[in-house]
Amino acid sequence: MNRIIFHCDLDCFFAAVEMRDNPELKGKPVIIGADPKEGKGRGVVSTCNYEARKFGLHSAMPISQAYSKCPRGIYLKPNGEKYLKASKLVMNILRTYSKEFQRVGADEAYLEFTEIIQDYKEAYLIAKEIQDEIFENVGITISIGIAPTKSIAKLASDENKPNGITVVKPEDITLFLKDKDITRIPGIGKKSKTHYNQKGIKTIGDIINTPLVQFKKLFGKNGVWAWKIAHGLDSRKVKEFSEGRKSISAERTFYEDTDEFKIIFKKLEEINEKLHMQII
Repeated sequence: MNRIIFHCDLDCFFAAVEMRDNPELKGKPVIIGADPKEGKGRGVVSTCNYEARKFGLHSAMPISQAYSKCPRGIYLKPNGEKYLKASKLVMNILRTYSKEFQRVGADEAYLEFTEIIQDYKEAYLIAKEIQDEIFENVGITISIGIAPTKSIAKLASDENKPNGITVVKPEDITLFLKDKDITRIPGIGKKSKTHYNQKGIKTIGDIINTPLVQFKKLFGKNGVWAWKIAHGLDSRKVKEFSEGRKSISAERTFYEDTDEFKIIFKKLEEINEKLHMQII
């Protein structure tokens, strides 16, 4: 039986809440993060709306760099209490649609409907109902990806933002994935990308076209994970995290103190990849 999994992802969550509460912000570049102090501030962008992204801004960008690209943007400090309240409202709505629910952050969650609905046409209608209910009750939009696996559903939710619904049926997986960059696979960052590229693997289609035995020889255990995702093989369940293991960790030590953001972010990418491999 093919599974039917939703990945629900709020659009520019923090910025969306601010625009909801202050309609005058709509149509303007809104950046949530540290105080830029006319380009001399430290810290990073937490998130930004789509108007700000037109200037090349994105999450985790140094705030000073964001300011240099978009000095006329509206820079706001995060309001955690307000965002948490909105997140809880959204998650409470999502929980009503399926008992197989997994919250994976303040702004995203998985739902599984395999035992509830019959086909992807019905799944689309439910996704639209979810979008309408969240907008009516919380005042923000959410994009939803629908697919047979968690990994592909997550990729699909990012396909038609904002407020989009993307359905990837089992027979459409190869077509959906083949032209995408390999970094779209969870766990493959810039460092891993270089390694893959050196072996001639640049797109997910290149992974699909490489036999598993050969791929495993080239990239080892981590490569097997990427190969399986590319072929729509992901049996991970949609479920809340258990009360067993409370945390995971990874660390890197700098030989010298540094305040260079490029160096720091590069290390953070490496840590992120290592943490991902611990949880899959």
